[in-house]
Amino acid sequence: MSTYDETTLARVALTWLAEPGTRSVYALVDELGPVAALDLLLDGGAPQEELRDSVAARRQAGDARAIAAEALERGERLGARVIVPDDDEWPASVEQLRTLVLEDARRRVDRETAPPLCFWVRGPLPLAETLDRSVAVVGARAATPYGLHVARDLGYGLADRDWTVVSGGAFGIDAAAHRGALSAGGRTVAVLACGVDRPYPMGNTALFDRIADSGLLVSEWPPEAEPLRPRFLIRNRVIAAGTKGTVLVEAAARSGATQTTRRALALHKPAMVVPGPVTSAMSVGTHEFLREEPDARLVTGLAQVLEEVGRIGELAPVPRGPQRPTDLIDDDARAIVEVMPRRGTIGVDDLAGRAGLAVRTVLRKLSLLEELALVVRRGDGYALVTAPGARRAAHPDGVAGGGTRP
Repeated sequence: MSTYDETTLARVALTWLAEPGTRSVYALVDELGPVAALDLLLDGGAPQEELRDSVAARRQAGDARAIAAEALERGERLGARVIVPDDDEWPASVEQLRTLVLEDARRRVDRETAPPLCFWVRGPLPLAETLDRSVAVVGARAATPYGLHVARDLGYGLADRDWTVVSGGAFGIDAAAHRGALSAGGRTVAVLACGVDRPYPMGNTALFDRIADSGLLVSEWPPEAEPLRPRFLIRNRVIAAGTKGTVLVEAAARSGATQTTRRALALHKPAMVVPGPVTSAMSVGTHEFLREEPDARLVTGLAQVLEEVGRIGELAPVPRGPQRPTDLIDDDARAIVEVMPRRGTIGVDDLAGRAGLAVRTVLRKLSLLEELALVVRRGDGYALVTAPGARRAAHPDGVAGGGTRP
């Protein structure tokens, strides 16, 4: 028999009566507490007509408290636990959803973005601690090989740097990110739109089992809850709020993954986008997101993601080409190298004339170039060093200044 207290049972019952995220229900719980809020709704006292009608319809399917008790017993048999805001495991970051306001929120799923009332969790890790240093990696189900490669690399790299990888457990980008993290022996969390005992999609059953063994499966819905289409959009707010930032890898023109990333932006969290080929249908959504959202950041790899979410400013290295010896010299010395002949020697006076520099300047710079092994003195003149690769380093196109191109 379940040992959960009346408050936890009430929160589970309320989640059954109304879909998670319903602001009017959350407001009642905030004002009255979960037990009194449940009593009020079951007595037909909801302040909004729409909520009263919804609760009345749900009550036709059964007794809310009895259904919640059955769910709690089923969860115990499954090895799942219920986490509520008073628990140490409760992730404080999801409370940011209290203030989430989305512009032009015409759909119900865009208006009903309140914090969760409870979480169902399977796995050995503490939820709050696991999410405290986490990044969401989301994207298309019908991902391309390019997208899968990027998502796996990001998942592996983040986990290898002791970050938790969070995603939704779907085919495509989600699964690739989870698998990357598991390959690194790191932590990963799948936030589901159904019960934690109901793997969806079924093709990822083995993946969910691996996550439950070493990471976490998380849901707002009780065991056996179905993966209804609206629930995927409802759970996306939790992915955005529970993590330090969201990376969008691939997305078609209409994609739930872009919705997750927009919620991250609305919560003032890093919203990162990986660009793709302009010819790919799976990158249309990512590119449009970058065009429409000036606060979104383009990222091309792990280092740039860490720079966006790192607590102490883990700066990504600036991409650079290979360093050449001529990178170490100033403009005058570079001008001398450029005008030296490809073959043979040249005198100081001739060099000065070609470079347009004073003789004393040429002599001073030639000493520097000798130290860098770019030129060598031969008799009464100077020549470019002919060691393997040296001429190419001095002249990237393989042609020294002052000579004739072959």
